Amino acid sequence: MILKEVAHYLEQFIPERDEQIKEIERYAKQHHIPIMEVVGIEMMLQLLKIAKPKRILEIGAAIGYSAIRMAKALPDANIVTIERDQGRYERALFYINKTGTSEQIRVIFGDALNVYNDVAKYAPFDVIFIDAAKGQYQRFFQMYEPLLQENGLIITDNVLFKGLVATEEPVENKRIRQLVSKIRRYNEWLIGRSDYETVILPIGDGIAISRKRGEKQ
Repeated sequence: MILKEVAHYLEQFIPERDEQIKEIERYAKQHHIPIMEVVGIEMMLQLLKIAKPKRILEIGAAIGYSAIRMAKALPDANIVTIERDQGRYERALFYINKTGTSEQIRVIFGDALNVYNDVAKYAPFDVIFIDAAKGQYQRFFQMYEPLLQENGLIITDNVLFKGLVATEEPVENKRIRQLVSKIRRYNEWLIGRSDYETVILPIGDGIAISRKRGEKQ
């Protein structure tokens, strides 16, 4: 993870977001809805501009913030995003319509573990972005990676989990302790896969970038 002082320093170089984007950021903060940290999403958007994907799958829409940011940064891309929470799903639709990105973004309502057939209709994808229930990261990866193009990317957010995966200090909260353990196992499993090349970057809350190898293993 980037030190807070470094993050604040980098934030001053980030281009000004339009008022609609800042409105979504304010809503997320006021209602305690997790969205990507500013430095992290700017890095991801830059990566996507280089990769130029045409089809993106996002697992975990929340209120549509990341999908909208991707749509605005990549006007030629189409995005399928999944959200299981009714309130967040409806808020995502509201912001997608408000920002004029509804032609690019399709939101599927339901648990990502249950809507594979609905998602598969829009495959294959050039990029899969995982930003949902952290304890299910490996299941999400295994379920949806068959829909990824050769040489495609899978990006996973929150893989450093506020730095807790790297500390030896005991975590008192049982739920958090279990999440830390699952994310550690996911990172180790991800790095160990020979069919993907993976790097973990200490940006935002930690971002893993996995490239699917094109050659046969």
